[in-house]
Amino acid sequence: MRALVISGGGSKGAFAGGVAQYLMEEKGYLYDLLIGTSTGSLLIPHLALGNVDKIRSIYTNVSMEKIFNINPFIVKKRNGVESVAINHFNVIWQFIRGRRTFGESKKLRSYIRKNFTRAEFDQLKASNCNIVVTVTNLSRNEVEYKCIKDFNYDQFCDWIWISCNYVPFMSLVRKQGSEYGDGGFSSLVPIREAIERGATEIDVVILETETLASPKAIGKNPFSLMVNLFGTLLDQVEKHDITIGKLAANNKNVKLNLYYTPTSLTTNALVFNKHSMTRWWREGYEYAQNKSELMSEVKAL
Repeated sequence: MRALVISGGGSKGAFAGGVAQYLMEEKGYLYDLLIGTSTGSLLIPHLALGNVDKIRSIYTNVSMEKIFNINPFIVKKRNGVESVAINHFNVIWQFIRGRRTFGESKKLRSYIRKNFTRAEFDQLKASNCNIVVTVTNLSRNEVEYKCIKDFNYDQFCDWIWISCNYVPFMSLVRKQGSEYGDGGFSSLVPIREAIERGATEIDVVILETETLASPKAIGKNPFSLMVNLFGTLLDQVEKHDITIGKLAANNKNVKLNLYYTPTSLTTNALVFNKHSMTRWWREGYEYAQNKSELMSEVKAL
């Protein structure tokens, strides 16, 4: 059984889309199982349907306005570098309303439903392909995996949305008696789950560099510093997931094909810039192509 696993990574998901496009269209890979975390959960239903052009258009045209109904960020650009600062008005308004998050992402929920139709859901559910999204049950402090086979259309769209909610900057969702947030908080790269579900070969797209090429810039205001700290914590979750995934793969003789980003794409994956994301999609495709050609040359020696 071949599986595709796509990690969390916000706007960097465009790179993963490019990698998947090459693997599916040029290598001809068909996946029995697709598991996504956060941005990966947005990609996998469309990839499973083979709607590569559609999801590429969705990703390369997304904007902050299509995600946040209350945006906690102000994006500033200085010397060609984008950074985020706090949107004081929106954050104070959230406090006045008694909310526990700096922003809300209800527009993303509507965007998901608009672009992933009930007919597409029915087609996927009737197929032999398993689609699984990762969420974090914050009330129970544990990861949960939600398979399309177990839910109706409305429920599964909600789980996709919840998987992407980077709390406390996006919506905190109460469902089934618990409060949920981004799947990346508990399982950023769910390799082991793919193995537990029977995968024998897994293509894993990891939306981070394999090694840190240069020190990261630390935020110059409390808000951007918080974003950096969350990023550091998620980096540790990622390393843990990959280590555990490799051990599980060795124990069960599962082949792993890892696709890291060759360079650091952005310092803030919560900034959605259509021009950057268009470029990252192309770079993901080219990276997968170059890696495939290199592996073929090595095998030929």
